[in-house]
Amino acid sequence: MYTLIIGNKNYSSWSLRPWLALRAAGIAFQEQKLGLFTPEFAQRLGGITPAGLVPVLLDGDFAIWDSLAICEYAAEQHPQAGLWPADPRARARARSLAAQMHSGFGQLRQVMPMNVEAHLPGIDISAAQGDVSRVQAIWHDTRAEFGQGGPFLFGRFSIADAFYAPVVSRFTTYGVSAAGAVRDYMDAVLALPAMREWTREARTEGVFVPEDEPYRTQR
Repeated sequence: MYTLIIGNKNYSSWSLRPWLALRAAGIAFQEQKLGLFTPEFAQRLGGITPAGLVPVLLDGDFAIWDSLAICEYAAEQHPQAGLWPADPRARARARSLAAQMHSGFGQLRQVMPMNVEAHLPGIDISAAQGDVSRVQAIWHDTRAEFGQGGPFLFGRFSIADAFYAPVVSRFTTYGVSAAGAVRDYMDAVLALPAMREWTREARTEGVFVPEDEPYRTQR
């Protein structure tokens, strides 16, 4: 069985992505949570990954780090799970969107860090409005072009949805206005049993770390 090493669920957006992909696809794994900025964090990861970041997937004694690499590995090892769309063009677009989320939207990350248990609609997020609008346009346009087969970006759940799930959480925390297809998409992600499980557990952690710090320990 796989072991997935993650950070705090309240903050670790990078950990949420492969965790959600595996759980939603029914791929069995053991979860090992490391507290961000604890001695255990560095000690545990030091001998596993040169990156020293979460998440990390262990397949026996073989380690895969980086959230996108983990999801790609899971998709290759479990093709029956359908973690990428079957249609070549839809699959290429899904990979493009996941990669865009993986490397972009810096203002959104900085201004709106993931904080599942919080409700912060009064925080000034104007500096991230460009990123917010781009993400909402991606959701709207992708649903219109590829989403006829279900409630997610490409109809059925895929890695692309796992990568945008932390943004859905952020928009919920900061009270971002959403309507129509965007609101419907957010509701579908939030209603996923796996997403509800993560959210429930994040809200009961009761562990808090310095503002902005979690993003230096994740990838």
